[in-house]
Amino acid sequence: MIRDGYLVRWRGREYEASPGADGEVRLYSAEPAEGFTEIRPGRHRRVVPLDEVEGIRYVRTACTWRGEPFIVVGEHESWLRVEYVGGRAEVAERLELDRIDHGVWQAWASRSEVENLHEQYV
Repeated sequence: MIRDGYLVRWRGREYEASPGADGEVRLYSAEPAEGFTEIRPGRHRRVVPLDEVEGIRYVRTACTWRGEPFIVVGEHESWLRVEYVGGRAEVAERLELDRIDHGVWQAWASRSEVENLHEQYV
């Protein structure tokens, strides 16, 4: 599973989350649970105060592709959308990556070509 976003621990369980500037955290669950509202099939949300959250962290999926470091920013079928994090424009150009913005380089990579797929907590 490719993850990129906030995770919180609430009442002993980990949830995908979206902290708000309002001091509240939106928790998301794939299954129905007490106090959660279905916002679409397979997606339920509950809003809790930040001070009820036991921990918060950010997770992203990282990998190596063509010998260089990337993070995974999307997926479609057997393809991963990867973003170069090596910081060297000449490497990005050599790999023929798509320039998305200044210093932001991405490509679609076959999942079979991606190595060392793992989660990082930042």
